[in-house]
Amino acid sequence: MTTQELFQTFSKKKVLVLGDVMMDAYLQGKVNRISPEAPVPIVDIEERYYRLGGAANVALNLQSLSATPILCSVIGDDEKGRHFTQLMSEKQLDTSALIPSEDRKTTIKYRVVGNRLQMLRIDEEDRHSLNGKETASYLSKINEIIENQKIDAIIFEDYDKGVLTPEVIHAVVGWARSHGVIVTVDPKKKNFNHYQNVTLFKPNLKELREGAEVPAGDFSMEEVNAVMKEWAAKKSIDLVFTTLSERGVALYDRRNDSFYSQPAYLRKISDVSGAGDTVISVATLCLTAGLDAVRTAQIANLSGGIVCEHSGVVPIPVEQMRQEIEKYHLL
Repeated sequence: MTTQELFQTFSKKKVLVLGDVMMDAYLQGKVNRISPEAPVPIVDIEERYYRLGGAANVALNLQSLSATPILCSVIGDDEKGRHFTQLMSEKQLDTSALIPSEDRKTTIKYRVVGNRLQMLRIDEEDRHSLNGKETASYLSKINEIIENQKIDAIIFEDYDKGVLTPEVIHAVVGWARSHGVIVTVDPKKKNFNHYQNVTLFKPNLKELREGAEVPAGDFSMEEVNAVMKEWAAKKSIDLVFTTLSERGVALYDRRNDSFYSQPAYLRKISDVSGAGDTVISVATLCLTAGLDAVRTAQIANLSGGIVCEHSGVVPIPVEQMRQEIEKYHLL
């Protein structure tokens, strides 16, 4: 398959994205003085902007790759929820599967940036699990989408904010298996143990260590491989794909009992925010396109590094991705 053929294949795919959504707000300015009230810098705000984050950034990455994302989540029935919906509309993302709830607030993360350095982050959010009414509405919407649309893959994008619960996870994985749909997971600690019978499970090293309850200390590649293999067997997962930050990625394929690892590509890192969103998006589309596990890992690793060169939470720059796939002869 050529690079052009790969991206043409991406354009034919429809992916259901489930999980926690949020807005990333940036308050950007200059610092020229210290507050007389406390020994803290004063940031004179010059620019304020908002970006889609969490599972919404996964949808943006899929859209950038010419796939069709369907983002299904529960947001607050509040001003920030309406702002979030407006941002999605501006990005030409489908908002019909967003469920507003009076019992939740829409997550927003404010980043205060002075002289190009992030000085403070303020989070406004709820972290409690969906209540019974919200769960029923959410599962009804998901089931409606799966039954009425041809879905090529489902992504669980979990940020531990309460939208994904064991009940939701188990129901959706069951539906996906009965329809032969690929399921990929970007997990967090709370639900780590509840993802089973999925196609690809993508923790980072910290999440793998915490989720599998590995004691603190040095974590060699041999230990990473052993934990991935044990977890894949325990949870009937086809592929465990662990991102290792500057060490690159590690992969275990339970189907043929094989391991693969690849170091990170050398880059000038600007911001790691959103890199995991890009990795799960690219890996999922590569699997739907029929690429093998190793090619999938290579291209996803490359893509995660590319977005780290850009400031803030941004979707993958597709032209750069195309050029680097060809530069490194990944296809």
